[in-house]
Formats: sequence, C-alpha cells, structure tokens
Amino acid sequence: MNRVTFSVNGVERTLDVEPGERLLDVLRVRLGLTGTKEGCGVGMCGACTVLVDGRAENACLVPAASLDGARVVTIEGLSEGGLDPLQQAFLDHHAIQCGFCTPGLVMSARALLDENPAPTEEEIRTAIQGNLCRCTGYEQVIAAIASVAGVEARALADEGDATIRRSPALQAGAPFARKPPTATPELQLQLRGR
Repeated sequence: MNRVTFSVNGVERTLDVEPGERLLDVLRVRLGLTGTKEGCGVGMCGACTVLVDGRAENACLVPAASLDGARVVTIEGLSEGGLDPLQQAFLDHHAIQCGFCTPGLVMSARALLDENPAPTEEEIRTAIQGNLCRCTGYEQVIAAIASVAGVEARALADEGDATIRRSPALQAGAPFARKPPTATPELQLQLRGR
C-alpha cells in the first residue's frame, strides 16, 4: 500500500492505494466520480481523459501511486457552479450523440484551450486525435471547441447552425446505395418489449 495525497476537483484526498491501482479506478469506484468512462482500458480511446496538473491524461494509464501532490480535474470538476463554456458549446453545437466519449473529448479540449486559448482548426484536430467517437463524425465537436476559442472551423464555416455538412445527394434526399442491416427476429421481439 502507498499513501498518496492529491486534489480531485479542488478537494484534497488522502488515500491508501494498491501498487497496481489506476487513477480511473480511484475516480470511479472509490470516489464515485463516474463521469470518467472506461472504454478500452489501454489508453487508445480517450474516454477516460482527465486533467492531471493541467495536462490531458488517460486515467486508465495513470498509476494512482504516482499522484502524490498532483491536481486532478474530472468532467464533474468543470461543471461546479454551472456548465463550463465547453460543455455548453457541446450542447449548442449538437456535439453529443450517445455521450460515452463526451467527457473525454471535453477534457482534451479543456487542456488545449487552457494552454492555447486561440488554436487553429488543425491544432483542435490534433488535440482530440486520441479521443475516439463513433457517433458525431467530429465536425460538431470541432465546431464546439472552435466556438469557445473564437475561431472559425473550416468544415463548418458556412453552416450557421453548426450541423454537419451533407453531400448534395443527401441534401436532396437521395437514398443510400445499400440498405442498412436489419435486426434479427429475436432482437426485434426484444425491441417491441416481448
């Protein structure tokens, strides 16, 4: 056991941690801060991104024993006293779909904007490249971050309502080239509540 003292969202914590215990486990299990998500568990998806001493870090890779004297900020720490401007921008720009990756994306963006308040679109893209999202297509995410930074995102420069740009064929309502797969009969029954 190692005793560590560190702050989480401005509150000092002293904990006895096991040698292999991860920051992610401390946050979710021991402190009840479940906004930080576990996706891959190996630092590849970014769902568990938090700020450690102002840097975006994958909480699944940070040994809890290394935190002595550190400052940790989670997604919950951003919204104390109201939504952080980034959280509001994600809502305003429809940058949220299922929401699983959203806390990690917001924390990566917060680290970027704290270091560079006026990043280019390329710098925004680079800052979130470690955050995987299967729902949004990233364009709304980039627009949300750019709006907080006061810069214009190239992909959405002519879209006043921050919706993703669609191809002319899709705007005209053209059908998809192939039909999407349908649910199995068993799944259809489950979806109908039977």
